[in-house]
Amino acid sequence: MTPILSKNNGEGQVSYSFFRNIRENIIEFALFLAALSSVGTTFGILYILVTESWHFFQEVPMIEFFTDTQWTPLFNDKHYGILPLLSGTLVTSTVALLVAIPLGTIVAIYLSEFAPAQLREWVKPILELLAAIPTVVYGYFALLVVTPLLQKVFTNLPTFNMLSGGLVMGLMILPLVSSICEDAMRAVPVVLKEGSYAMGATRLQTSLKVVFPAAISGIGAAYILGASRAVGETMIVAVASGLLPQLTLNPLEQGATITAYIVQVSLGDLPHGTIEYQTIFAAGLTLVVMTLILNVIGYFLAKRYREIY
Repeated sequence: MTPILSKNNGEGQVSYSFFRNIRENIIEFALFLAALSSVGTTFGILYILVTESWHFFQEVPMIEFFTDTQWTPLFNDKHYGILPLLSGTLVTSTVALLVAIPLGTIVAIYLSEFAPAQLREWVKPILELLAAIPTVVYGYFALLVVTPLLQKVFTNLPTFNMLSGGLVMGLMILPLVSSICEDAMRAVPVVLKEGSYAMGATRLQTSLKVVFPAAISGIGAAYILGASRAVGETMIVAVASGLLPQLTLNPLEQGATITAYIVQVSLGDLPHGTIEYQTIFAAGLTLVVMTLILNVIGYFLAKRYREIY
């Protein structure tokens, strides 16, 4: 016989459904607030940077800021040219990328196409542990270990130099580049690899001429993300590369980056609201614009070369 639901059972089911919908709406609203908090934090940071930089640019012309070749806001002879800090940032980031991109790509190709499964499961977590090391430890490693080794090759190399900081920074972002590249390569459909093998291609030919081009959007995103990470690095360059801003493209010399200068001023005794204090907001806004440009380039590259299988 078919059971007949009583009126009370029907009311109980309606009540349960009502409270379940309320609970789901509360969870959905909580998740929305969590997502909104990150967006609100970003806009809050941009608001502070823009408002403080606006006061700075009322005192210092923007043309002088981008064309003056000296950066001495803390000295008596004050100059507010961002070019020395930009050159230090670009030099250290370029050295880091020259280390991280080739090595990261090679590691990713090996782990994705050549390494046995058991070896990959051991090597990849160990490699990613490099990202868990504090950056200040990397900085002192560059200063106390890498710099003395480089001084045996370059006898006139100063204690603080951008080469040492850039090399160690490249080791720091290596796990980031290799991990994302390896994930992109492993996402390539197996049928493409099997088709290449069926045509008589070797593993190396398949990796370089089939897998790598098919995963180029993800690999390009990894490179751009690594560049953004290098541009925003602070402690390694502050400890190993020095705090002397000078306009140079020679990595064998001392140089200061934008982030290192922000740390230097933020830990000082400059009163809030002075033009010298507001320089950190102008420098920070410049850094945000640089990273934003890199991320926009990465987005359009990924969109342009993305393959949907």
